[in-house]
Amino acid sequence: MPADAADFVPATGGRTLNVIGVHLYAEDPEGRVLLGLRHPDSAYEGGSWHFLAGHCEQESAVACLVREAYEEGGLVIDPADVDFAHVVHLLDAPGRRPRMQLVFRVRGLKGVPEVREPDKCLAWRWWPPDGLPDPVVPYARAAIEGIRAGRAYTEMGW
Repeated sequence: MPADAADFVPATGGRTLNVIGVHLYAEDPEGRVLLGLRHPDSAYEGGSWHFLAGHCEQESAVACLVREAYEEGGLVIDPADVDFAHVVHLLDAPGRRPRMQLVFRVRGLKGVPEVREPDKCLAWRWWPPDGLPDPVVPYARAAIEGIRAGRAYTEMGW
């Protein structure tokens, strides 16, 4: 997620729009969670483990999830198999746009995760939720903990 002008709150006042991020929470039959290792040169949390994720681009959140899963991981998702799991309302730093990080659980994920954007992600791996690697993007860790605890909402940075 590059820090460009769209990431900053406008100085002219008025409404502040939230950036909408969409994230895949996928579990394998053993209950392990799929995370990707971000490229070390990534503008956001390089070298950290993170959900398969992306930003909505004039599309619904579920359409974004379906698109990103295929583009980034070669995974096929039937929109009917998508359920809301968690949201993290995040403020990364003062002056930055707030972010609504939507996390969706998918039943019936089709395909084997593959690295399709090696400039963004170096590897996909399944991790036990009680044995996550270090480092994990902090809000992704918070979302996993929230999902495991049955909570639907987390705030960070406010």
